[in-house]
Amino acid sequence: MTKEQYLKWSAPYRGSKRRQNALKAADRLVTASVFISYPVFVLYTAFYRSQRALLGTIGIPAAAFFAVSFFRRRYSAPRPYEVWDIAPLLNKDTKGKSFPSRHVFSVFVIGMTYFYYQARIGAVVFLAGAALAWIRVVGGVHFVKDVAAGAAFGILAGMCFWVLGV
Repeated sequence: MTKEQYLKWSAPYRGSKRRQNALKAADRLVTASVFISYPVFVLYTAFYRSQRALLGTIGIPAAAFFAVSFFRRRYSAPRPYEVWDIAPLLNKDTKGKSFPSRHVFSVFVIGMTYFYYQARIGAVVFLAGAALAWIRVVGGVHFVKDVAAGAAFGILAGMCFWVLGV
């Protein structure tokens, strides 16, 4: 993605305070809805599934999250607003730690958790993850490669459910 592409994609939002607010609200709504639903699913798993399933539901996403966070901190890729000297549309002032997107990674690994047990719910979460990826790019806080890697890592981490058979 180039600065020109970013400016073209974000132009409809930059010209309207209402659209900027809608983008920010969508970012918060998608993030909160997925992140709040996950503990509810953990509780459901605790009451209606095996202890092994509960350990997998908690352990796989948690281990993957810590691995991605560790990698991100070490690699510390710059964010679009650092590289291009732009004002992001989403409220963010973090320096570095852009690759991979942890928001998108988290939504996709949670989506894989749902998908393993309830494919329809997982598919809905994947759509929310794709929307969040777009929002994070248009919002100027991630490059396309950041969100693509976050989604890919989330999917790969979630494949542990099938490998481990939890």
